[in-house]
Amino acid sequence: ADTVGLFDTVTYYIEEDDCEEQVRIATSLRRDPFKNIISKESPLGSAIMGRRVGDRICVKVSDDYSYYIVIKNIEKGTDDESLEIRKF
Repeated sequence: ADTVGLFDTVTYYIEEDDCEEQVRIATSLRRDPFKNIISKESPLGSAIMGRRVGDRICVKVSDDYSYYIVIKNIEKGTDDESLEIRKF
C-alpha cells in the first residue's frame, strides 16, 4: 500500500532542475503526457513503479542521459473512467 502502483499519482523532486512535478501512472493505452499521465513502461514510469516515499531513483532516459529524482508523495489511485483509452 505504500509503494507506487498502477493509477497512483506521484509527486517527485527533480534534483538537477530543483523542482517538483507530479504524474499519474497508467497503461500504454491510457497514457496522456499532456495531462501528466504517463505509461508504466516509460523511463520514468518504470523507474518509480514499486518504489516508496523518500526513495532516490536514477531515471535512465538513454545511454547518454539520466537524472535523479526523489519520491515525495504517493496518492493511491484506481482505474476509473476519467482515463480514456487511446485510439490508434
